[in-house]
Amino acid sequence: MKYDVIIIGSGLAGIWTALNLDKSLKVLLITKSRVWGCNSFYAQGGVTVARDENDIESHIEDTLKAGAYHNDKKMVELLSKKSLEVISDIESMGFRFDRDKNGDILFTREGAHSNDRIVHAGGDATGREIHKFIFDKDKSFFVDEAVVFDLLIEDDICYGVSVLKGDKKENIYANSVVIASGGVGGLYKYDTNANAISGDIQGIAIEKGIKLTDMEMTQFHPTVYVKSKTAQKQLLSEALRGEGAKVVDKNRYQFLYEYDERGELASRDIVSRAIYDYQKKGNEVFLDFSEWSEEFFRNRFPTIYFKLKNLGYNIPNELVPISPAFHYMMGGIKVDETSKILGFKNLYAVGEVANTGVHGANRLASNSLLECFVFAKICAKDINANIKTINKKFNINGEILKLSNDKKYKNKLRQIMWDNVGIIRNEKGLKEALEFIENSIDKVGRLTKLRFFTAKEIVIHALKRKESLGAHYRND
Repeated sequence: MKYDVIIIGSGLAGIWTALNLDKSLKVLLITKSRVWGCNSFYAQGGVTVARDENDIESHIEDTLKAGAYHNDKKMVELLSKKSLEVISDIESMGFRFDRDKNGDILFTREGAHSNDRIVHAGGDATGREIHKFIFDKDKSFFVDEAVVFDLLIEDDICYGVSVLKGDKKENIYANSVVIASGGVGGLYKYDTNANAISGDIQGIAIEKGIKLTDMEMTQFHPTVYVKSKTAQKQLLSEALRGEGAKVVDKNRYQFLYEYDERGELASRDIVSRAIYDYQKKGNEVFLDFSEWSEEFFRNRFPTIYFKLKNLGYNIPNELVPISPAFHYMMGGIKVDETSKILGFKNLYAVGEVANTGVHGANRLASNSLLECFVFAKICAKDINANIKTINKKFNINGEILKLSNDKKYKNKLRQIMWDNVGIIRNEKGLKEALEFIENSIDKVGRLTKLRFFTAKEIVIHALKRKESLGAHYRND
């Protein structure tokens, strides 16, 4: 089977790429789970946009500061300038962001932002609302519950993908391929990611010799309800703190000010480490919503409100226990300013799987959805201008995809990544993790092995960076 463009992933980056491709192109979206099994569907906070031309400089500085100035400044400038187009691009299709009673768009603020510049929809359901809307608009061919287990690459050209659908393996060919498969949450015991997100495509990239950068830069969201039994933990949006929720101990003491003068509005890496450190000292940590009325909570954050109510919490009065959890990968497959993977003619990466350089060592809150919109549009524009017909057939990779002990090794990997390659790291722990990975990698099927490749890359990058920087923190 042959398409003009194959897009791996059904999140906002993938769908937005598809929507911006020429309508004459035959496009296939492939997703590992169901269409909503992506991180952007669960994004609560919103989309960062510079308020106007005068806010661009401030947004750039906030992004650079949050990223510990490890960012690619030119790419950050591109991101911020292009953000001015995002609202009109989406709303011109019929979508509407949340507005006040006068019809003006509501803007909110999150940690490490110096201005109210985050737009939202459905209160705290921005990702879900946008995702449902644009997926309905997209007319691409679509295959779900299909696992991409290989990229068909020769020299500097990608000819397509190998897919497992049910028990059937097949090669699907294309003139251009876009990787939009998301992050690596499934590598950690505690994470906020959709269940299918596990870093497999990054593993294929490593296997193919494709350059990945900043893989040590793993972000941990500070406020997550981790007591649920599900693998995907309940994210409690940073926007909660932006609207006045407090991080406290059992005595309602706001201890964050001991760590940073900005308190709740410090950047994610600082807040996560502060909570982690405070917990290590024997303290429980909570979110306190008691300054809000129940009506405000229900209207502004309806998704979180009803989930916490269903868990039995008497909100806004009762304290809700929280802990950090893995949330976002700043590193990824290195791309240029057109979203093309370095060294390739027709292979692209967009969204969390890509490393554009905009996030540096720590992502600024709600810049992730912005990155999806900006670079997916750029990616589509480059494909539209440069797509060429290519043809080549490949044998299907015959490696065994699954073994009976895969689940055992995946769970062990998630535990050791959390314990040793988490919020605080040191050489001893990192070397223990690397030893486990190297001793286990040949004992699992290909699909699990790809996860191990990605985990190994994270550990190697973390070992190489001796100093602490942004989300990568070493205590040795």
